[in-house]
Amino acid sequence: MNRGGALLAVSFTAGLLGGLAHAGAAWLAGHFGISDMLQVLMKPDWNSAWLYPQLVWGGIWGLAYYFTVGRPRSRQRWVRKGLWVSLLPTAVQLFLVFPHLTSHGMFGLGLGRMTPLLIFALNLVWGLFTGFFTRLLWGRN
Repeated sequence: MNRGGALLAVSFTAGLLGGLAHAGAAWLAGHFGISDMLQVLMKPDWNSAWLYPQLVWGGIWGLAYYFTVGRPRSRQRWVRKGLWVSLLPTAVQLFLVFPHLTSHGMFGLGLGRMTPLLIFALNLVWGLFTGFFTRLLWGRN
């Protein structure tokens, strides 16, 4: 496998691990009452039917992350780039998924007024972990 293909695979894997961190943060927010404190009706159950899509979408967004680090000259500030790329899944969730694929309305406000803030924070967790794991798995080449 060439170096670009290897980094693509690493980015997908790191995105998947970021998806796991995102899912864990979302579950912990519901389990420890952070969602209730923010008055957001999001309390996911930790089961395979909920977890697997989180992992797959994390990996798919990891492929988008690849475009920020794919060129050899752009392989720096990995975590910062992960945080910036996390704005993409945030925008998709708030502007496409909630209003068009669910009944929660624009920004998911049907789940509570602080839903956009929670979605933003959870996707920042994804970006942080994706950047960290991509750098960790890629090494110092």
